[in-house]
Amino acid sequence: MNREIQLVQRPEGTPNHDHLKVMNTNIPEPQQGELLLKTLYVSVDPYMRGRMNEGKSYIPPFQLNEAISGGAVAQVTESNSPEFEKGDIVTGSLDWKEYSTVKAESVRKVDPSLGPVTTSLGILGMPGLTAYFGLTDIGQPKEGETLVVSGAAGAVGSAVVQIGKIYGCRVVGIAGTDEKTSYLKEELGVDVAIDYKKENVKEALEAACPNGVDVYFDNVGGSISDALYPLLNKFARIIQCGAISSYNTPNDQGPRIHMHLIKASALVKGFTVGDYQDRFKEGFDHLSSWLKDGKLTYEETIQEGFEQIPDAFFGLFKGENLGKQLVKVADPE
Repeated sequence: MNREIQLVQRPEGTPNHDHLKVMNTNIPEPQQGELLLKTLYVSVDPYMRGRMNEGKSYIPPFQLNEAISGGAVAQVTESNSPEFEKGDIVTGSLDWKEYSTVKAESVRKVDPSLGPVTTSLGILGMPGLTAYFGLTDIGQPKEGETLVVSGAAGAVGSAVVQIGKIYGCRVVGIAGTDEKTSYLKEELGVDVAIDYKKENVKEALEAACPNGVDVYFDNVGGSISDALYPLLNKFARIIQCGAISSYNTPNDQGPRIHMHLIKASALVKGFTVGDYQDRFKEGFDHLSSWLKDGKLTYEETIQEGFEQIPDAFFGLFKGENLGKQLVKVADPE
């Protein structure tokens, strides 16, 4: 038998087990040009919450009573394509299923010489590319500038702070536990780490950024961003990558930011990594080179068992993960 996880009800607030269901199905048969894949690792990511809603967005919503999909690493167990052999390790956007069939061109082989296969879902995958393009293309960091990163101990944020240091920035990271702030300071080398759960964020930011803020990489939104906007320097750049503080709060409202943008002549731009699809090789080459040279490191939080996927996803909204949150589904054959 094969198991899959379906969206059976659209959440209006924080998602829970009532919204997802594990279903038993048959293992599918691959057709010509297709692969049968055994899922090894599944990535859970905050953007998936938005896909649980109806309505227009940058990516189609999940359909009810169908399997959820997202980044995954899998092993080819049967190939009907000359491009792949049984045993190959691949990555792509796959359904939350133990076994699935896909068109061969929809996945790519993982190069094990670059690092553990899980890095293709983290520092060498979507989070790393998001960090690279968001910071370098929109943020345009310059040596000596002050970069502030919210959600700094997550998969994207932890890459951003390191790339910021590579570019010579003074980096301030915001996270939510002692473990995370220690990680930011001791492992990633940020100049100041702020614990938003323990500190007055407005006062902490003012103390950490006496010369203002030049670049803000925002993964969180909400009250943290409200506290930062008054500190923007002339021609500051704001990279709006995420707003996880509001994902489960429909019609979330906050202070008006327009005057801060006008006074600073600031740029704010939202983006998704798909905007840079035609430049992925550029980003991958930089990230893999930095990783090889020891300029980048990474952390992974891995839960084990297919049935743990929902809880791993729910944990994102409680800040339970350090670095990339993954679920190990199976060992390779």
